Amino acid sequence: MKFSIAITTYNRLSLLKRAIDSALAQTVPCEVVVADDCSSDETEAYLRSLGDRIVYHRNASNMGHAVTMNAAVKAASGDWVKPVDDDDYLAPNCIEEMTRALILRPQAVICSCQAAQVDVNRVEISRTRKTGPGKVFYIPQEDIHYGMLMEQIPFGTPIQVAFRRDAFLKSGGWDSQLDVNFDDIDSWLKIAQFGDAVFMNQCLAYRTVWPGGYNQKFSVQKRLDTHILIKDKLYDLVSEKYTATLPDRQTIRDYLKLHWALVAAKQKQTIAALKTIFPAIFSLAAWHLLVTAMLARKSQDYLQEKRLYGNILVMAKLYALLGKNYSYGIENFETLRAYLRLRYSWSACQQGKFLSAITIALPSLLSLPGWQMFVLFLLAQKFNSKPMIHKLVLIE
Repeated sequence: MKFSIAITTYNRLSLLKRAIDSALAQTVPCEVVVADDCSSDETEAYLRSLGDRIVYHRNASNMGHAVTMNAAVKAASGDWVKPVDDDDYLAPNCIEEMTRALILRPQAVICSCQAAQVDVNRVEISRTRKTGPGKVFYIPQEDIHYGMLMEQIPFGTPIQVAFRRDAFLKSGGWDSQLDVNFDDIDSWLKIAQFGDAVFMNQCLAYRTVWPGGYNQKFSVQKRLDTHILIKDKLYDLVSEKYTATLPDRQTIRDYLKLHWALVAAKQKQTIAALKTIFPAIFSLAAWHLLVTAMLARKSQDYLQEKRLYGNILVMAKLYALLGKNYSYGIENFETLRAYLRLRYSWSACQQGKFLSAITIALPSLLSLPGWQMFVLFLLAQKFNSKPMIHKLVLIE
């Protein structure tokens, strides 16, 4: 099984170098393809300087992300393609772990893993949620489109996904009319017509989250219209085995209208919210779908708190094992617990989960030593300070 890592780029050379470095640093050999959407900076000169370490394609003119992705896949020669946007990057073992998982299910045409969301300073904000049981599992082709329609099996953004090259080409590739607005999801649902899906509950990739990202600049109405278009495509692809349990098409559309009305209201776009919510507000079935989706997301907040308590337990055991040489660093375990609560609360704030953040932080808000540890942690992240432990021993 041969993998090609397909990187798309446009005028972001400093970030592109990071993405290429992560591709070349994979623990198994793989082809690295870079498709350049006619950058006007020093991108072309740098890529040509890499010689045969990469396969380089350059668009004759600026044609958009979807066209550039299609060109990258066409230039690739691998059986499988791992797409990477220039501001994202891979864990060193990403391709190795995906290869190991896909060997277990040769019928698969698409694969998705967990990804960490990081800010512009590479500080982790959150991780995409786990999907399904165990470390690796597969979903038969006939179940995929129903799962996507009902939002039970999200594949995620391109940095999470890999796909069979032949299935991608048969599917027609990315639709340039959807450029940066559900074009990836549209591609996943088309690829999934040709085989099974593999999901990996391992964090193997990193996605940069930008304040005011490009796709956020689309109007609520445009995003709603495109979302409805995607759901309509999925609806037509759902296996007949789900006919008896499938909500009618209008209920799905009304659910989306309720969802985007809430998004508009949260963004204080009152007029857009009112335009969007009617007449969907009168559909009880649509409200049922919305509440179900919200409860599913709420369960992720519970899992975040569960991870916090797990970390506190581990830290308690480590604290008990601290030697005297390090006892001066932490006065007592209550300080450490307060620090962990503040750190998890900060992560929840960055995800916009303010109620969850308050709940997590509340018992520790008055702990000055906890705040001191938390501030030192933030400063270390910001200024890339050296690790606290300097004595490292190499084991031959």
